[in-house]
Amino acid sequence: MAIPVPLRLRRLGVTTLGVVALGLTAVTLPADAHDDDNHDTTHEAAASQPCPPGQQRANERAGDNFALACLPGQDLAKLDDSAAVLAPGEVDKSPNIELLANIPKSGPFAGESSFQTDLAFQGDYAFQGNYDGLSVYDIRKPHKPRLVTQVLCPGSQNDISVMGDLLVLSVDSSRSNDSCDNVPQSATIKDSWEGIRVFDISEPTAPQYVASVETACGSHTHTLAPSKDGADVYVYVSSYSPNASFPDCQPPHDQVSVVKVPVAAPQDAAVVSEPVLFPAAEGGGNPPGNYSRETSGCHDLTAYPSKDIMAGACMGDGILVDISDRENPVVTEQVRDTENFAFWHSATFNNAGTKVVFTDELGGGGGPTCNPTVGEKKGADGIYDIVGGQLEFRSYFKIPRTQANTENCVAHNGSLIPVKGRDIMVQAWYQGGISVWDFTDSANPKEIAHFDRGPLSTERLILGGSWSAYWYNGHIFSSDIQQGFDVFKVNDPLVAPARSFKTDELNVQSQTSY
Repeated sequence: MAIPVPLRLRRLGVTTLGVVALGLTAVTLPADAHDDDNHDTTHEAAASQPCPPGQQRANERAGDNFALACLPGQDLAKLDDSAAVLAPGEVDKSPNIELLANIPKSGPFAGESSFQTDLAFQGDYAFQGNYDGLSVYDIRKPHKPRLVTQVLCPGSQNDISVMGDLLVLSVDSSRSNDSCDNVPQSATIKDSWEGIRVFDISEPTAPQYVASVETACGSHTHTLAPSKDGADVYVYVSSYSPNASFPDCQPPHDQVSVVKVPVAAPQDAAVVSEPVLFPAAEGGGNPPGNYSRETSGCHDLTAYPSKDIMAGACMGDGILVDISDRENPVVTEQVRDTENFAFWHSATFNNAGTKVVFTDELGGGGGPTCNPTVGEKKGADGIYDIVGGQLEFRSYFKIPRTQANTENCVAHNGSLIPVKGRDIMVQAWYQGGISVWDFTDSANPKEIAHFDRGPLSTERLILGGSWSAYWYNGHIFSSDIQQGFDVFKVNDPLVAPARSFKTDELNVQSQTSY
């Protein structure tokens, strides 16, 4: 098995990893990663696309990386899904997990293109992002959650976080203005807007929009970290895919935006720095031409504020970052896997801060990559130990179940389950469902539990499945792109100790200790 090579070794002359070409190849995204209705995303090779025209356009308009599934070379006929056994409406699960409740999409978010996205938690409430706004649920009775409000505020992905009385949404689609009353507008127009929106949630059932901050290339995701004195909340904004024709998203875009939000005056939120994470003088980010995506920004950052560290999943690079100076983060470690990681998507520390689980979003979240053709190492998790401040690869983890060719499936968002002395995680796999797995032994991860619905369709690939699956105060909550809001209970001796741990707030990308 080829081992991912840290950059510090490459600079000493270690041979670059080879490229393995399978049915799904990670090549260039469409011209932008924004769901801009007025931007031409037609590919020169459209005639050879594996997706039907309707699905191709739907994937492109969905933003994120979904359109990767429609690039040449990703012919579904080449993918072996013969071991997939579930029909629409069927469920496969381990005996130790139970679906307690499901709240279907409704109201302005009921449509197929209104994707449910990330989750954040505070007290008795769960906050769910949606491409068209946000929802708030009362979860004091996990087996009977209640939808208490919906806020219509279009702007994908509406990645969501909460801290105290503040709620932050990320907008990574070019809009006509910064209000909630907007329409898509081409990113080639200087007056177009994208960035972050800040809400007051002192009354959680009635969020109030108080501020917006425009950021370079928008805000695909974001990460919160409080200042040392608690007077401010810093928002680390991740965005990528610059384009010379976009006035507010110019190449090389090797940076993140740092937004300072004063807790007592959130209306004064503003960008305070734009640190370059991949300076050309130090080698820059992953270059074009290999299996991994060229680095031009970060997809996701996960902070561990109490330890003053952050992990970044930055397209073609995985990084560690020192955030002891909140306004001036500094990269301390950089690693690549150009054999098996197509797109570094997200990161999760273990509780001790001695490991990082990185995810590879092969196919951009829009492709069926959970099958024997793609294999066990691509579209998977990569487990790294942090040894002397350096990332050392240990193993891959991927769900072992074959999904149908009409099911988008790849590693996606998950969280730790707070079991002291063990490293256990719950994770979303889109239409691959959710998986609970143990990586205490970094080199030998093992699955504990799983829940998997059958495909949404046997005729076409409908983007769906679990976007995020997180543990919060004794239960697993899942944001399902098409099927709404799920609550699960796990009955397993390895997980049982976690039920005694309670927290007042959870943003998975801003880790706290247990």
